[in-house]
Amino acid sequence: MAGHSKWKNIQGRKNAQDSKRAKVFQKLAKEIFVAAKAGADISTNAALRLVVDKAKAVNMPNDNIKRAIDKAAGNTAGEHYDEITYEGYGPGGIAVLVHTLTDNRNRTSTNVRVAFNKNGGSLGETGSVAYMFDRKGYIVIERADLEVDEDTFMLEAIEAGADDVETSEEAFEVYTEASAFTDVKDALSEAGYAFVTAELSMIPQVSNDIPEDKKEQFERMIDALEDDDDVQEVYTNAIGY
Repeated sequence: MAGHSKWKNIQGRKNAQDSKRAKVFQKLAKEIFVAAKAGADISTNAALRLVVDKAKAVNMPNDNIKRAIDKAAGNTAGEHYDEITYEGYGPGGIAVLVHTLTDNRNRTSTNVRVAFNKNGGSLGETGSVAYMFDRKGYIVIERADLEVDEDTFMLEAIEAGADDVETSEEAFEVYTEASAFTDVKDALSEAGYAFVTAELSMIPQVSNDIPEDKKEQFERMIDALEDDDDVQEVYTNAIGY
C-alpha cells in the first residue's frame, strides 16, 4: 500500500464534495445508466450493484437511482456514453488519472486538456502513469462506537479475503484485490459493519508530497477537473488527495 492513511488524507476533500451533492448525484446517475444498459437487475448485474451501493453510500435518493435504471431500460433514443481515461502529470510531477463518461469526445478531451494546461500540468500518452496505480477494492469503516479491537478486526478482514488493513484512531481501511472486493464487502456487511466508503478505486503504489509552491495550482487543476460534468473520478498519487 501507499504507506499512509488514504482515508485521513481525503476526508477534507470528501467534505468539500458534499457541498456539491447535486453534481455528485448527476454523475452517479450517468454511471448507473451506463451499468444498467447491461441489465436492470442488480442481482445478476455485478457492475450495477457496485454503482448502486456507491450511490447509496453517499445518500443518493432511491427515486434518483430508480429513475436512472428505468431510463436505461427504456432507452429508445440511443443515448450512449464512451468511457475514456486520460493520463497526465499535475504541477510538481504528480501522476493523475481522469476517468470520464462522455457523449462528446472532442468536448471532453478539450476540457480535460485545458484543465491540465492552465494549471501547470500536462496530458500524457495512454499508459504514461496508469502503471503507477493498482485497481483495488477500498472499504472504510469508522471506529466510533465500535467495540471490536484492532487485532480482532484485522483477523476478520483477512479471513474475509482482504489483502491489507490500515488502522488509525478514526477508521479501519481495508484493501482488497478487485476480484475479491464484493466477497469481502459482503462478508464484513454480514458481520455487522457499516461502511463509510466501499468502492473499487485506483490506489497509487507510491504517494508523493505536492511541493508547497505548487499546492494552490494543483488544487485549482483538481477542482476544474472535478467540476466537469463528464469527469467521473480523478485519481492522483498526491498525499492528501
